Amino acid sequence: MSLSLPAESAHARSLTDVVPQMLRALSSESDWLPPARSAIVFVIDGLGASNLSARAGHARFLSSMSSKKSIGRTVFPSTTASALTSLLTGTHPGTHGIVGYRARVPGTDRVVNQLRGWEQGGLPEGWQRATPLAERTDGPFFVVSKKEYAGTGFTRATQEGAEFTGVDDLLERVRIAAHLAHRHPGSLTYLYAPELDGVGHQRGWESGEWVAALESMDAAAAALAAELAPDVGALVTADHGMVDVPRHRHVLLGEGHPLLDGVRLIGGEPRTLHLYAEPGRAHEVAARWKDSESGRAWVLTRAELRETGLLGDVHPDVNDRVGDVVVAARTSIAYYDDRLSDKGPQRMIGQHGSLTHEERTVPLIRLGAFRNV
Repeated sequence: MSLSLPAESAHARSLTDVVPQMLRALSSESDWLPPARSAIVFVIDGLGASNLSARAGHARFLSSMSSKKSIGRTVFPSTTASALTSLLTGTHPGTHGIVGYRARVPGTDRVVNQLRGWEQGGLPEGWQRATPLAERTDGPFFVVSKKEYAGTGFTRATQEGAEFTGVDDLLERVRIAAHLAHRHPGSLTYLYAPELDGVGHQRGWESGEWVAALESMDAAAAALAAELAPDVGALVTADHGMVDVPRHRHVLLGEGHPLLDGVRLIGGEPRTLHLYAEPGRAHEVAARWKDSESGRAWVLTRAELRETGLLGDVHPDVNDRVGDVVVAARTSIAYYDDRLSDKGPQRMIGQHGSLTHEERTVPLIRLGAFRNV
């Protein structure tokens, strides 16, 4: 099997650099943004650069503000828990430790959801290892998001030190974010919109419902630009893109499936599995998956994944959270543990998490003061 990975765009900025560069722009020290009195990062969950390009006619404002260089590169795995933590800490998953959607707690047989597992007491104190940027900046740091995220474990782990405002209406979120930026010089505001991602998972990004949701996101971005004071800069970006995986492209791993021989636990998500092997069987599991799946997935041992640098520098405390074998889909497939009684995840159409260009390349669109380049 070749370990050849997708080539990365020479123009793409790392998602880990976005907020640090915006904070530097507030003191005229950014390497790639002009100065601004305050700043807003508008995250449209699930809006990949490829998705936006393919439906440009339904996002005329965002498309008109874009150029070939208006792209960023999210982290691997290209999943919300990992990417938003990287955005809000300025570090890679190997440092902050959120290495996927679900991960094993080392020394246990517990595989915990890293978006919602905090409320269930499944994650130990200090699981997210990096200090949030909100705690490291001297100026005000605001979060404007949906009400349901107020006070959640994931919010606390990634946004500690920020002032949270919960608003369910998207355009009202935009208005409040612009108001905060105008009233508080030296501030950074994180404006979050999860709606598009939810529609994509349920209906697929190629659906009419997704197009309608995109039009709403485009209108929100246009409203934000109209609300910005002249010296306020904004960046529109995302945590990941999306691919559609029809049901007939599911790979179901049922009881007795040969690929499960030697596998003790499964973490990650359908587009990027973390396989935790039985003691002493990691090499055997890796060989079996490479023989079977290398034509449609990148199959890497933990050591091989570390060598790629995709996780950044992997801290020793994070190492055992990573699967003994990591399987990242390269074609339009999704792997499911069919032994689980909950079949709800198999109803998802839109997927992400892997290494493909569609999943890892995101918009990075400048508005307001940041357009002055």
